[in-house]
This record gives sequence, structure tokens and C-alpha cells, in this order.
Amino acid sequence: MRDLSAGPRVLLKRLRELMAEPLEPQERLDQIVRQIAQNMVAEVCSVYVLRSDGVLELYATEGLNPGAVHLAQLQMGQGLVGTIAASARPLNLSDAQAHPAFTYLPETGEEIYHSFLGVPILRTGRSLGVLVVQNKASRTYRDDEVEAMETTAMVLAEMVATGELKKITRPGLELDLSRPVTIEGSSFNDGIGLGYVVLHEPRIVVTNLLNEDTDHELGRLAEALGSLRISIDDMLSRRDVSMEGEHRAVLEAYRMFAHDRGWVRKLEEAIRNGLTAEAAVERVQSETKARMIRLTDPYLRERMHDFDDLANRLLRQLTGYGAKMSATDFPTDAIVVARAMGAAELLDYPRENIRGLVLEDGAVTSHVVIVARAMGISVVGQAAGVVALAENGDAIIVDGDDAKVHLRPMADLQRAYEEKVRLRARRQEQFKALRNVEPVTKDGKRIKLQMNAGLLVDLPQLSESGAEGIGLFRTELQFMIASTMPKMEEQELFYRNVMKQAAGKPVTFRTLDIGGDKVVPYFRAAEEENPALGWRAIRLSLDRPGLLRTQLRAMLRASAGQELRIMLPMVTEVSELRAVRELLQKEIQRQSKVGEQLPRKLQFGAMLEVPALLWQLDELMDEVDFVSVGSNDLFQFSMAVDRGNARVSDRFDVLGRPFLRILRDIVRAGDRNETSVTLCGEMASKPLSAMALLGIGYRSVSMSPTAVGPVKAMLLALDIDKLSAMLHAALDDNRSQTPVREMLVAFAAENGVPL
Repeated sequence: MRDLSAGPRVLLKRLRELMAEPLEPQERLDQIVRQIAQNMVAEVCSVYVLRSDGVLELYATEGLNPGAVHLAQLQMGQGLVGTIAASARPLNLSDAQAHPAFTYLPETGEEIYHSFLGVPILRTGRSLGVLVVQNKASRTYRDDEVEAMETTAMVLAEMVATGELKKITRPGLELDLSRPVTIEGSSFNDGIGLGYVVLHEPRIVVTNLLNEDTDHELGRLAEALGSLRISIDDMLSRRDVSMEGEHRAVLEAYRMFAHDRGWVRKLEEAIRNGLTAEAAVERVQSETKARMIRLTDPYLRERMHDFDDLANRLLRQLTGYGAKMSATDFPTDAIVVARAMGAAELLDYPRENIRGLVLEDGAVTSHVVIVARAMGISVVGQAAGVVALAENGDAIIVDGDDAKVHLRPMADLQRAYEEKVRLRARRQEQFKALRNVEPVTKDGKRIKLQMNAGLLVDLPQLSESGAEGIGLFRTELQFMIASTMPKMEEQELFYRNVMKQAAGKPVTFRTLDIGGDKVVPYFRAAEEENPALGWRAIRLSLDRPGLLRTQLRAMLRASAGQELRIMLPMVTEVSELRAVRELLQKEIQRQSKVGEQLPRKLQFGAMLEVPALLWQLDELMDEVDFVSVGSNDLFQFSMAVDRGNARVSDRFDVLGRPFLRILRDIVRAGDRNETSVTLCGEMASKPLSAMALLGIGYRSVSMSPTAVGPVKAMLLALDIDKLSAMLHAALDDNRSQTPVREMLVAFAAENGVPL
């Protein structure tokens, strides 16, 4: 009786030899199809490769008309070959011509063949082509033959992925792997980035596909699986992993997959059919992904991501691969592409080389996005499928203005964006020329322009932008990028460095704003149903006074002999300010007692971002030296809008009458109490909304560093008295149906105000 597994093993051995021989691509393909046909006793073996225009082109054949090579073609979804490519599943038919999808191509001469076996050529779940065998006699191909064909298809996938087949692709045509792709996502930060893909977790390319010792490979797999299971159990047993919640659910899903016998059986089967352990993982991963990628259920699609992550962990165990791209290989114009990543990981890259960030997941409020904004790079999130579609070194454009990612863009699109970037650069040069120009409006009103910051890497932009100071320094970013809680000495050194680099310009430090969506890895709170409205910011600090006092002490020591401006986040009641002031007074007394120098001047302020303070305005203004309006959260809480939810985030307008009236009430309260009011938020960063703020009475705003130039250019051409008359009338008119935004745009156009 014939050993059924001997045939596939002999075939794989011959394929290994063919891949090592110095052959031209067409000759290698021709020999591969010849070997497959011979090994499987098939009269026909053909390879179809998917082009970028959605056409499957015949690249090699044994048995069909050789003149049809590079001429015979099928559309994606057309015929049996097109059906296999579209579904990413094999077809095993005893009478191919009876199948409803059968399409006759007269140039091939295939009408005399009945039995048909076709398998997709897959890579990371994507169909790159189809491998087919056919026989005249009606028969159903055995499971081991299907297995051998699928394994052979992996070899062909590598030939496509390495670009070997480009040499035999007709001029003017491209393969699907290199086709241009545009992905629509969500804009997490404005701007345009042109460059080359750097995959945050580089795809592991398995080059050693075929095994020479099955038992050895099975042993390697068992050992790697054991290590993987132990590492997952270890993560689950750690104290910093809460007993409930999303983080634990993901790890539990990992453990379930890692112990799944069906998955392990498929891996072992692939090894017994001639693959190395890592090639078996890649093949099973690709097949599973090809099936799951077409699911519409969001829960099941999320499980696909979990499975993908787990398979990648196993590949790293088997290959010992863990290194990121070396500094010498890192492109000068890099676009980092990731499914998700931490804030500290982004800072590990050479900052001067990064032009943009693309995320499959994440939210506009996630830590890495906050850091990316601070770095001034364009960010697009929710870019579905980008990691699977991208390869290291691919040309890519990140359009944070239109929330699009253009992967491998066509030449004309590339040129259009290059011109757009040059235009932006010219405008930035014009703005830079305004750096030392006094920010005074056309009718003589002096405006204070400050910038927002949170990292030491932000501080060179203070002098470059021409900002007068830092109106909001987010101290939590230091905590978010640290792996352990920063000690008091580390905090003191950090704040001292900030003030030193500010070179005498005022810095307003916001105390720790963690909790809610800003969870630091070493400080885990209980899961909350609505964390944005939960235990965060000043609420957390007052419940953990040791944490707050340590930070206050570090600030006092760092600012010895200088002015210190401290601001409290998410204040809901004025009594919270009084409680913090008591703690601050204790720290001041302690400093005096030990003989340490105190700040020359201390300014104590609050962020106004909770609507409850709108009914305590005079009391608030009397309690503090200054108020900063956090327009992002105030808008979110006032309008009951989640800024991270694309369905509602654009539903209400920050320039609508209700919100502008709220902002006007705040600045009026500041005026009557002689308390300075600054607005720091996204509103201040856009010339149109900044113009509205000046029109309703704000004379101090804080924004992203890149916005200082455009906002200054706007205000230099602005007659505030003229704008205020129009704007106040519009806000007081309860009957008008004209949107305020339209009125502001028209005013700017009529009065030559650049936006």
C-alpha cells in the first residue's frame, strides 16, 4: 500500500531545492508547476497571480496551452479561480464544468479536464493568487493532496511578497501586493505626513519553510507553546492585572486560544506535511485570518485580533525575533504604523525622523495620541486593516486633515501631496517670520498667545513658535510614559528642567490628571462604567493626598526663587480648591521649617471644565488667582458628547450659540472679578474658533505650538470691536437661524482676515 504522506514530502524536498537554485523567476515558476503536476499525477498545474487591477493572470502552467501564459485572465470573483481568490478558500471538485462558477477560457484549452483542485495563495490573510491542478478523469483529491497544495502555495506567496515576480510582470502592470490603497479613518491630529512605513511590530518573515526533521519541529512547537502558555499564566497572575475588565478579558482570550486543541492539531498536521514549526504557525494564522477577516460581527473580528497577536507571540518564541528596526535602517521620513501602541514606545523612536502615526485602534484621547500631538505629527486612527496591507518601506501619506491614509500612492497623488506640503511649509515660514511680532490686533488689543505642552521634547517649540509661555503643562504625561511611579526627586528634576528650558517665560503646571481614560500601568483603579465621569484628576488626588503632596513638594522645590503657577484639573466644587490649598500650605510650611527656598511668587488656579462651576463662577473667581477654561472637556460635558465617538463628535458645533454663550459668561465673570481667564483647548488652535474667542472677550489663549503662527496671522488682521459687535448681536438673537460659523467665515472673508 502506498504511503500517502510520502508524495507531499518528496514534493516539498524538490521545492526546497528549486528555491535554492539560481533560476530566473519564470523558469522557477515553470519548474514548480511541472514538479507539482508530476508529484500529484495531475495533467495540469497552473499558477494565477492577482494584479493590482483585480485581475488574476495566468503566470505559469503545465498542461494548458503555454501560449496562454500572461494572456489568460479572470476578474476577482469570476470563474472557479476568481471564486477561490475572493473567498480565500480551496475548491475540490470532481466535475469542475458542472460548478455554477465555471468559466471557459478558450485560449487555455482546458475544456477536456473534469477534476479540479484550487487553493488560494495567501499571505497575512490576503489572497495573492491561486494554485490549481486538474485531471481529465473525474476524481476528488485526497486531504493530503490538498494539504500539499496549500503548503506549496506558501512558497509561491513568498515569491510574490519578495518581489521576485515583478521581473516577469508586463510593463505598466503591478501585482496586488503593491497596489495603491486608500483607507479612511478618524483624524486624531491635523497635518500631512509623507514618508515610508515603519511597522511598529515588524512582520516576521519566515524564510525557513520546509523541514528536514519532523520530530524535531514537533518538539520545537511543543516547547514554544509551553513557554507561551506559561508567559500568559504569569501575566494573568500578576497583581497589576485586575480581576475584571478589558485587559484581563484579552489575556483570558489568549489563554483560551493557546490551549485550543484544534489549533494545535492544525499546527502539528502542517509540520507532519513538511513545514517547519514557524512556517506551520504562519500558514494556519494566514488561513484563519482569511476566514475571519470577512466576518462582520465586531466581537468576532476583535477575537481575530487576539488570535493574530497570539500567533505573532508564538512566531517570536520560535524565531527568537524581538528586535525593532535598527537606527541605521530607520528611514529619515518615517510613518509609524501600528495596531495599537503605548506612549513610551512612540518616544523610543528617533523623534526627528517621524512624520506621522497610523493606528488601527485607539481613540483621540489615548496616551499615544496625546504624545503624538505634543510631537506635532499628523495622526490617523481607526484605519482598519492597515497593518495587514502595509509592508516595511512602503511609500505612505498620512492626511490628518481629511482622515485618510494613502498606501503606495500613485505618482500623481504623491506629487499633489508634495505640493500641498511645500505650500504648508511656505506658510509655516511666513508664520515663523511673525515669531517676534507683538500679538496686537488691528484695533490695538493686546492678546496673550501661549502654548500647551507636557514633555521636555515640546519645549524647544516655545521659542520657535513665539509663544509667550506655557498656558497648560500636562504633568501626567511624565507619569504615563514611565514604567513605575516617578519619585519625588525625579519629579523635581523634571519640573526644574521644564522651567530652565522655558528661560523665564511663565509655565502653568496642571496637577496630575490621571484616571478615566488616562490609566497609568502601575496605578490601577477599579473598572468604572463611565470613567470620564468617575474617579480621576483632582478627585483621585484628594483621595490619595500623599500622591498630590509629593507632586506639590516637587513643584515648590523646583521653582525656588521663581514664579510657580499651579492649576487643578476637573474641579467640580469650590470646596475642592480649599482642600488642596490646605495641603499646599502644609507643604509651604514644611519647606520653610527645613530652611529650603520658596518660590518668589505663587499663583493658584483652576481648570473650568465641569459645568457645575458655571453656577459658582463668582465664588470660583474669588478663590483663585486665575482660571483656565478646558474647552475640550467643557464642551463634551455640556453637550453630552463623547469626543471619541465618531457618530456624535461632529453632531454639535463648538461655534454654536449655546457653547459660545457659556464661554462668554465665563470671561464676563472673570472681568467683573478682575481674575484672568485663559482658554486652553482645541478651540484656541484653529484660527476661526480662536477669532470667535477673541470676539466674545478672551484676551489670553493657549494652543498647540504649531497653531501659534496661524492664530497670530489671523489676529494681526482682526478688528475685534467690529467683530464683537456682530458676534454679540448674533448670540443675543434668539430668532436667527443662521449658524454662527457661517457668519464668522463671512466676516473673515469681507474683512481680509486670513483663516
